[in-house]
Amino acid sequence: MEQREYERFTPRMAVQLAAPHTWVASIYPCLVGVCAAAVTSSFTSATMAIALLLISVLMQSAANTFNDYFDFVKGTDSADDNVEVSDATLIYNNVNPRSALILAIGFLVAALGIGIYVILEAGWVPLAIGAVGAIVVVYYSFGKTPLSYLPISELVSGVVMGGLIMIASYYCMAASWSWACLLWSIPTIIGVALVMLTNNTCDIEKDIVAKRKTFPTIVGRNSARTTYKVAMVIWIVAIIAIVAIWFTPGLLICAFMLLGAWPFIKNLWNNPLAPESRIAAMGQICTLNAVLGIFYSAALLASWCLNLII
Repeated sequence: MEQREYERFTPRMAVQLAAPHTWVASIYPCLVGVCAAAVTSSFTSATMAIALLLISVLMQSAANTFNDYFDFVKGTDSADDNVEVSDATLIYNNVNPRSALILAIGFLVAALGIGIYVILEAGWVPLAIGAVGAIVVVYYSFGKTPLSYLPISELVSGVVMGGLIMIASYYCMAASWSWACLLWSIPTIIGVALVMLTNNTCDIEKDIVAKRKTFPTIVGRNSARTTYKVAMVIWIVAIIAIVAIWFTPGLLICAFMLLGAWPFIKNLWNNPLAPESRIAAMGQICTLNAVLGIFYSAALLASWCLNLII
Protein backbone atom coordinates (compact mmCIF):
# COMPACT_ATOMS: atom_id res chain seq x y z
CA MET A 1 0.00 0.00 0.00
CA GLU A 2 1.45 3.37 -1.03
CA GLN A 3 2.24 5.68 1.86
CA ARG A 4 0.52 9.06 1.72
CA GLU A 5 2.64 12.16 1.16
CA TYR A 6 2.01 14.92 3.71
CA GLU A 7 2.98 18.57 3.77
CA ARG A 8 5.35 19.83 6.46
CA PHE A 9 3.68 20.66 9.77
CA THR A 10 4.64 24.30 10.37
CA PRO A 11 4.73 26.53 13.49
CA ARG A 12 1.93 28.57 11.94
CA MET A 13 -0.27 25.47 11.84
CA ALA A 14 0.59 24.75 15.48
CA VAL A 15 -0.55 28.24 16.45
CA GLN A 16 -3.76 27.80 14.47
CA LEU A 17 -4.51 24.53 16.27
CA ALA A 18 -3.90 26.23 19.62
CA ALA A 19 -6.59 28.75 18.52
CA PRO A 20 -5.41 31.95 20.26
CA HIS A 21 -8.75 33.65 19.52
CA THR A 22 -10.38 31.31 22.06
CA TRP A 23 -7.81 31.83 24.82
CA VAL A 24 -10.07 34.40 26.44
CA ALA A 25 -11.97 31.40 27.88
CA SER A 26 -8.90 30.53 29.98
CA ILE A 27 -7.40 34.01 30.47
CA TYR A 28 -10.71 35.44 31.74
CA PRO A 29 -11.16 33.07 34.73
CA CYS A 30 -7.45 33.17 35.55
CA LEU A 31 -7.45 36.97 35.58
CA VAL A 32 -10.53 37.11 37.80
CA GLY A 33 -9.01 34.61 40.24
CA VAL A 34 -5.73 36.54 40.42
CA CYS A 35 -7.51 39.87 40.97
CA ALA A 36 -9.84 38.43 43.61
CA ALA A 37 -6.84 37.06 45.49
CA ALA A 38 -4.99 40.37 45.23
CA VAL A 39 -7.95 42.17 46.79
CA THR A 40 -8.79 39.70 49.58
CA SER A 41 -5.38 38.38 50.68
CA SER A 42 -1.95 39.66 51.62
CA PHE A 43 -0.03 37.17 49.46
CA THR A 44 0.69 38.19 45.87
CA SER A 45 3.27 37.00 43.37
CA ALA A 46 3.74 38.25 39.82
CA THR A 47 5.70 35.10 38.97
CA MET A 48 2.85 32.91 40.22
CA ALA A 49 0.31 34.94 38.24
CA ILE A 50 2.32 34.53 35.02
CA ALA A 51 2.76 30.79 35.67
CA LEU A 52 -0.97 30.33 36.23
CA LEU A 53 -1.77 32.26 33.07
CA LEU A 54 0.62 30.14 30.99
CA ILE A 55 -0.76 26.89 32.41
CA SER A 56 -4.32 27.98 31.67
CA VAL A 57 -3.50 28.92 28.08
CA LEU A 58 -1.53 25.70 27.51
CA MET A 59 -4.38 23.58 28.89
CA GLN A 60 -6.87 25.28 26.60
CA SER A 61 -4.51 24.97 23.64
CA ALA A 62 -4.32 21.24 24.38
CA ALA A 63 -8.12 21.00 24.54
CA ASN A 64 -8.51 22.87 21.25
CA THR A 65 -5.91 20.69 19.51
CA PHE A 66 -7.28 17.41 20.89
CA ASN A 67 -10.77 18.42 19.77
CA ASP A 68 -9.61 19.26 16.23
CA TYR A 69 -7.63 16.03 15.99
CA PHE A 70 -10.40 13.69 17.12
CA ASP A 71 -13.08 15.48 15.08
CA PHE A 72 -10.86 15.19 12.01
CA VAL A 73 -10.00 11.49 12.38
CA LYS A 74 -13.67 10.71 13.03
CA GLY A 75 -14.66 12.64 9.91
CA THR A 76 -16.90 14.99 11.90
CA ASP A 77 -15.40 18.20 10.51
CA SER A 78 -15.52 19.27 6.87
CA ALA A 79 -14.96 22.37 4.74
CA ASP A 80 -18.74 22.88 4.62
CA ASP A 81 -19.08 23.60 8.35
CA ASN A 82 -18.82 27.40 8.21
CA VAL A 83 -15.41 27.59 9.83
CA GLU A 84 -12.58 29.94 9.00
CA VAL A 85 -9.57 28.51 7.18
CA SER A 86 -7.34 29.46 10.12
CA ASP A 87 -9.70 27.59 12.47
CA ALA A 88 -9.64 24.28 10.58
CA THR A 89 -5.96 23.48 10.03
CA LEU A 90 -6.36 19.75 9.49
CA ILE A 91 -9.14 20.24 6.97
CA TYR A 92 -7.48 22.83 4.78
CA ASN A 93 -3.91 21.51 4.97
CA ASN A 94 -2.56 18.15 3.87
CA VAL A 95 -0.64 17.41 7.08
CA ASN A 96 -0.31 14.26 9.12
CA PRO A 97 -3.01 14.43 11.82
CA ARG A 98 -0.62 12.61 14.15
CA SER A 99 1.37 15.86 14.31
CA ALA A 100 -1.66 17.51 15.92
CA LEU A 101 -1.93 14.70 18.47
CA ILE A 102 1.74 15.07 19.40
CA LEU A 103 1.28 18.84 19.67
CA ALA A 104 -1.69 18.44 22.02
CA ILE A 105 0.30 16.10 24.27
CA GLY A 106 3.17 18.59 24.14
CA PHE A 107 0.89 21.37 25.39
CA LEU A 108 -0.14 19.18 28.34
CA VAL A 109 3.47 18.29 29.15
CA ALA A 110 4.48 21.96 29.04
CA ALA A 111 1.61 22.83 31.39
CA LEU A 112 2.76 20.08 33.74
CA GLY A 113 6.32 21.39 33.64
CA ILE A 114 5.23 24.87 34.72
CA GLY A 115 2.87 23.26 37.20
CA ILE A 116 5.83 21.84 39.11
CA TYR A 117 6.76 25.39 40.15
CA VAL A 118 3.15 26.05 41.23
CA ILE A 119 3.07 22.83 43.29
CA LEU A 120 6.35 23.70 45.01
CA GLU A 121 4.98 27.12 45.94
CA ALA A 122 1.32 26.37 46.67
CA GLY A 123 1.22 22.68 47.64
CA TRP A 124 -0.65 19.70 46.24
CA VAL A 125 -4.13 21.22 45.97
CA PRO A 126 -3.35 22.84 42.58
CA LEU A 127 -2.03 19.46 41.38
CA ALA A 128 -5.34 17.79 42.21
CA ILE A 129 -7.29 20.53 40.43
CA GLY A 130 -4.92 20.38 37.44
CA ALA A 131 -5.21 16.59 37.26
CA VAL A 132 -9.00 16.85 37.05
CA GLY A 133 -8.65 19.47 34.34
CA ALA A 134 -6.18 17.36 32.34
CA ILE A 135 -8.44 14.28 32.51
CA VAL A 136 -11.42 16.29 31.29
CA VAL A 137 -9.34 17.85 28.50
CA VAL A 138 -8.46 14.40 27.16
CA TYR A 139 -11.86 12.76 27.60
CA TYR A 140 -13.72 15.78 26.26
CA SER A 141 -12.83 14.58 22.77
CA PHE A 142 -11.43 11.07 23.28
CA GLY A 143 -13.23 7.78 23.78
CA LYS A 144 -16.20 5.88 22.43
CA THR A 145 -18.57 8.50 23.88
CA PRO A 146 -16.54 11.65 24.54
CA LEU A 147 -17.91 14.37 26.80
CA SER A 148 -18.36 16.66 23.79
CA TYR A 149 -21.00 14.23 22.49
CA LEU A 150 -23.15 14.57 25.63
CA PRO A 151 -25.71 17.21 26.71
CA ILE A 152 -23.45 18.14 29.65
CA SER A 153 -20.58 19.29 27.43
CA GLU A 154 -21.47 22.97 27.77
CA LEU A 155 -21.68 22.74 31.56
CA VAL A 156 -18.50 20.67 31.82
CA SER A 157 -16.49 23.17 29.79
CA GLY A 158 -17.85 26.00 31.94
CA VAL A 159 -17.10 24.31 35.25
CA VAL A 160 -13.64 23.05 34.28
CA MET A 161 -12.36 26.05 32.32
CA GLY A 162 -14.34 28.82 33.96
CA GLY A 163 -14.64 27.37 37.46
CA LEU A 164 -11.56 25.28 38.22
CA ILE A 165 -9.13 27.73 36.59
CA MET A 166 -10.57 30.64 38.58
CA ILE A 167 -10.61 28.69 41.87
CA ALA A 168 -7.11 27.28 41.36
CA SER A 169 -5.76 30.72 40.46
CA TYR A 170 -7.30 32.23 43.58
CA TYR A 171 -5.95 29.46 45.82
CA CYS A 172 -2.41 29.70 44.44
CA MET A 173 -2.31 33.50 44.66
CA ALA A 174 -3.97 33.80 48.08
CA ALA A 175 -2.25 30.75 49.62
CA SER A 176 -5.61 30.03 51.27
CA TRP A 177 -9.17 28.96 50.51
CA SER A 178 -12.42 30.95 50.56
CA TRP A 179 -15.87 29.47 50.08
CA ALA A 180 -16.97 32.78 48.62
CA CYS A 181 -14.67 31.99 45.71
CA LEU A 182 -17.22 29.44 44.52
CA LEU A 183 -19.76 32.22 44.10
CA TRP A 184 -17.22 34.57 42.53
CA SER A 185 -16.59 31.94 39.85
CA ILE A 186 -20.23 31.86 38.68
CA PRO A 187 -19.71 34.57 36.02
CA THR A 188 -16.60 32.85 34.67
CA ILE A 189 -18.40 29.50 34.54
CA ILE A 190 -21.33 31.01 32.62
CA GLY A 191 -19.08 32.95 30.26
CA VAL A 192 -17.04 29.91 29.23
CA ALA A 193 -20.12 27.66 29.03
CA LEU A 194 -21.71 30.14 26.64
CA VAL A 195 -18.72 29.85 24.30
CA MET A 196 -19.46 26.15 23.93
CA LEU A 197 -23.21 26.72 23.79
CA THR A 198 -22.67 29.20 20.96
CA ASN A 199 -20.66 26.65 19.00
CA ASN A 200 -23.07 23.78 19.64
CA THR A 201 -26.21 25.78 18.83
CA CYS A 202 -24.73 26.88 15.50
CA ASP A 203 -23.68 23.28 14.80
CA ILE A 204 -27.01 21.55 15.53
CA GLU A 205 -27.48 20.14 12.03
CA LYS A 206 -23.87 18.97 11.80
CA ASP A 207 -23.98 17.40 15.28
CA ILE A 208 -27.18 15.51 14.54
CA VAL A 209 -25.49 13.89 11.55
CA ALA A 210 -22.45 13.08 13.73
CA LYS A 211 -24.82 11.61 16.38
CA ARG A 212 -23.73 14.13 18.99
CA LYS A 213 -26.32 14.56 21.71
CA THR A 214 -25.42 18.08 22.78
CA PHE A 215 -27.91 20.20 24.71
CA PRO A 216 -28.99 22.18 21.60
CA THR A 217 -29.55 19.03 19.51
CA ILE A 218 -31.89 17.71 22.22
CA VAL A 219 -33.94 20.86 22.92
CA GLY A 220 -33.76 22.46 19.47
CA ARG A 221 -32.46 25.85 18.33
CA ASN A 222 -35.35 27.96 19.67
CA SER A 223 -35.12 26.54 23.20
CA ALA A 224 -31.32 26.68 23.08
CA ARG A 225 -31.46 30.38 22.14
CA THR A 226 -33.91 31.05 24.99
CA THR A 227 -31.56 29.31 27.43
CA TYR A 228 -28.71 31.31 25.93
CA LYS A 229 -30.44 34.64 26.57
CA VAL A 230 -31.38 33.71 30.13
CA ALA A 231 -27.76 32.71 30.82
CA MET A 232 -26.52 36.03 29.43
CA VAL A 233 -28.78 37.95 31.81
CA ILE A 234 -27.71 35.83 34.80
CA TRP A 235 -24.06 36.31 33.77
CA ILE A 236 -24.28 40.10 33.90
CA VAL A 237 -26.50 40.22 37.00
CA ALA A 238 -24.12 37.86 38.82
CA ILE A 239 -21.13 40.15 38.17
CA ILE A 240 -23.00 43.20 39.44
CA ALA A 241 -24.33 41.31 42.50
CA ILE A 242 -20.90 39.93 43.42
CA VAL A 243 -19.28 43.35 43.14
CA ALA A 244 -22.13 44.96 45.12
CA ILE A 245 -21.90 42.44 47.97
CA TRP A 246 -18.15 41.79 48.30
CA PHE A 247 -16.39 44.55 46.35
CA THR A 248 -18.80 47.49 46.72
CA PRO A 249 -16.38 50.32 45.83
CA GLY A 250 -16.03 48.75 42.39
CA LEU A 251 -19.71 49.23 41.50
CA LEU A 252 -18.93 52.33 39.45
CA ILE A 253 -16.93 50.12 37.07
CA CYS A 254 -20.04 48.01 36.47
CA ALA A 255 -21.80 51.01 34.94
CA PHE A 256 -19.00 51.37 32.41
CA MET A 257 -19.09 47.59 31.94
CA LEU A 258 -22.71 47.74 30.79
CA LEU A 259 -21.94 50.56 28.38
CA GLY A 260 -18.89 48.78 26.95
CA ALA A 261 -20.57 45.40 26.66
CA TRP A 262 -23.92 46.55 25.28
CA PRO A 263 -23.05 46.40 21.54
CA PHE A 264 -21.82 42.80 21.89
CA ILE A 265 -24.76 41.80 24.08
CA LYS A 266 -27.18 43.25 21.50
CA ASN A 267 -25.47 41.46 18.60
CA LEU A 268 -25.52 38.11 20.38
CA TRP A 269 -29.12 38.61 21.50
CA ASN A 270 -30.18 39.05 17.87
CA ASN A 271 -27.86 36.41 16.41
CA PRO A 272 -29.88 33.42 15.11
CA LEU A 273 -27.02 31.08 16.14
CA ALA A 274 -27.39 29.26 12.82
CA PRO A 275 -24.63 27.66 10.71
CA GLU A 276 -24.24 30.69 8.47
CA SER A 277 -23.81 33.01 11.47
CA ARG A 278 -21.39 30.73 13.31
CA ILE A 279 -18.21 32.68 12.58
CA ALA A 280 -19.79 35.98 13.66
CA ALA A 281 -21.35 34.42 16.78
CA MET A 282 -18.09 32.87 17.94
CA GLY A 283 -16.30 36.18 17.52
CA GLN A 284 -19.04 37.98 19.44
CA ILE A 285 -19.12 35.61 22.41
CA CYS A 286 -15.32 35.56 22.72
CA THR A 287 -15.24 39.35 22.60
CA LEU A 288 -18.02 39.59 25.20
CA ASN A 289 -16.06 37.26 27.48
CA ALA A 290 -13.04 39.54 27.09
CA VAL A 291 -15.01 42.73 27.76
CA LEU A 292 -16.91 41.43 30.80
CA GLY A 293 -13.78 39.70 32.11
CA ILE A 294 -11.73 42.89 31.95
CA PHE A 295 -14.42 45.00 33.60
CA TYR A 296 -15.14 42.33 36.26
CA SER A 297 -11.45 42.19 37.12
CA ALA A 298 -11.20 45.98 37.04
CA ALA A 299 -14.13 46.26 39.45
CA LEU A 300 -12.36 43.94 41.90
CA LEU A 301 -9.13 45.93 41.69
CA ALA A 302 -11.00 49.24 41.90
CA SER A 303 -12.50 48.20 45.22
CA TRP A 304 -8.99 47.47 46.50
CA CYS A 305 -7.62 50.81 45.29
CA LEU A 306 -10.51 52.83 46.72
CA ASN A 307 -10.24 51.04 50.06
CA LEU A 308 -6.56 52.03 50.23
CA ILE A 309 -7.44 55.66 49.56
CA ILE A 310 -10.32 55.71 52.03
